[in-house]
Amino acid sequence: MSGRLPSGVLVSAILRRVNDAGGMGMMLAKGDPQGGAILIIALENNANPRALERGITSDGTVGLLRWTPRDMGDSAEVTAYWQRRRRNDPDLWVIELDIPFVERFAAETILDH
Repeated sequence: MSGRLPSGVLVSAILRRVNDAGGMGMMLAKGDPQGGAILIIALENNANPRALERGITSDGTVGLLRWTPRDMGDSAEVTAYWQRRRRNDPDLWVIELDIPFVERFAAETILDH
């Protein structure tokens, strides 16, 4: 048995934490409840969209990998990115978080478990 919490539990936890802190979190696509990867569409004040995902960083440690659209104001590019990822991985969870310091909320929830 793995020491990691199921993806569905982590998604629920991060959405609850963000909403409790006065931000907004919503599920865009539901993935595999046990082991699906989690892709976070991160916003701050409904601006600067980027995608965050747990993965192996360049130094070999587990961390948050960031994808940023070429045009920081282009939400359509972000939507196309996550929809393309979802077509290739139907187990992928996609959530959107809009709160200051969004990377901190993501890291504290999905990296610590």
